[in-house]
Amino acid sequence: MGTSTKTKAAIGVLGALTVAGVAAWIYQLIGGLGVTGMNNGTSWGLYITCFMFFVGLSAGGLIVASSASVFHVAEYKKVALPAVILSTVCICCAGMFVLIDLGGIQRVWRIVTGPNVTSPLFWDICVITLYLAINVVYLYFMKSKKPGAQDKVAIVSRFALPVAILVHSVTAWIFGLEMAREGWYSAIMAPLFVVSAMDSGLALLLLSLMGLNKSGRFKTDKKLLSNLAGLLATCIAIDGFLVGCEVLTMAYPGAAGAETLAIMATGATAPFFWFEIVVGILIPFCILVFAKNRARMGLVAAASVCVVVGVFFKRVWLLLTSFVEFNVMGAPGVASGSSAAAHATGLDMWAVASSYAPTWVEIVVVIGVVSLGALAFVVLTQKLLPARAAKREAVEAAAGEAA
Repeated sequence: MGTSTKTKAAIGVLGALTVAGVAAWIYQLIGGLGVTGMNNGTSWGLYITCFMFFVGLSAGGLIVASSASVFHVAEYKKVALPAVILSTVCICCAGMFVLIDLGGIQRVWRIVTGPNVTSPLFWDICVITLYLAINVVYLYFMKSKKPGAQDKVAIVSRFALPVAILVHSVTAWIFGLEMAREGWYSAIMAPLFVVSAMDSGLALLLLSLMGLNKSGRFKTDKKLLSNLAGLLATCIAIDGFLVGCEVLTMAYPGAAGAETLAIMATGATAPFFWFEIVVGILIPFCILVFAKNRARMGLVAAASVCVVVGVFFKRVWLLLTSFVEFNVMGAPGVASGSSAAAHATGLDMWAVASSYAPTWVEIVVVIGVVSLGALAFVVLTQKLLPARAAKREAVEAAAGEAA
């Protein structure tokens, strides 16, 4: 009864936060993107940061679930259903952030009627739609009781794994193919996105499974959680290696990325960069590299939180570092495009460097989307997982009576 009451209370809180987010979004639609902190110098902000973040978070669940069939990892089949639910929710949140960032959402139909097939943004829309469709089909066959449904799950898995990798690669190409932006134009941008998506997605999956364990909704044995934590440690190590490769390339004498590296390491986005290096990579790796620590669920949870927050901070410095310096030469600079500049005169309307901070509108909208995602996860696990949990509880009760 207690658990049910807590769940209802959580649903109520998440619902209220979602309503607040919708209200803030409506206010943004009325006032335009001028109510956000974005401007001509920084045309992408918190919404696109969250878009990149949630696309990555969706990776862990689908990769774990599809690996169960593709690589015959039988242990992963036990958590395939909650993993796909988590993946579905995260990719839906990512899609919402893109639509919110459009501003004039009433013109979204132009994506279909007038697509620019050479644009990585259009590629991303296509692959995210395909990714979502695969998640939904995956869930349908996993819950289906029809004969041959499990064979179809195996078939879908063989498409799901490459599409999961592709969706993060295409998201990376949105940035990596921007030759005008020094900090984004990188050949290893896609590998960086894929591996950070894997470690953040795995970390969130671990936290979700632990939460389901605690609620009694779904049980995952400790050995499997430790196994997933070991995989997470490997992903963290690869992520750290790729970040190191990128930094070395930028720092080498005569390299073109010296100015961007200076901003990233000692400038405006330095706190986010160093937080990700220390808290998002070094600390969780040092925890999870030891088997005895992976057997302690408290340490695994702490390391997973560090990874999730660290990857979010990575998205922040990766996005905003390249906006600080304008890629135009000469005074007086660039018209800032802010609401203050609209009423300024003379040189006050010009900016020679960009700055950005999210407004309350952006923050409330993001809280609303995250709350909606959490609410969807709670409701879907309530609807799709209780039969298994109830069956397990009945078996455990019968075993207790027999003893």
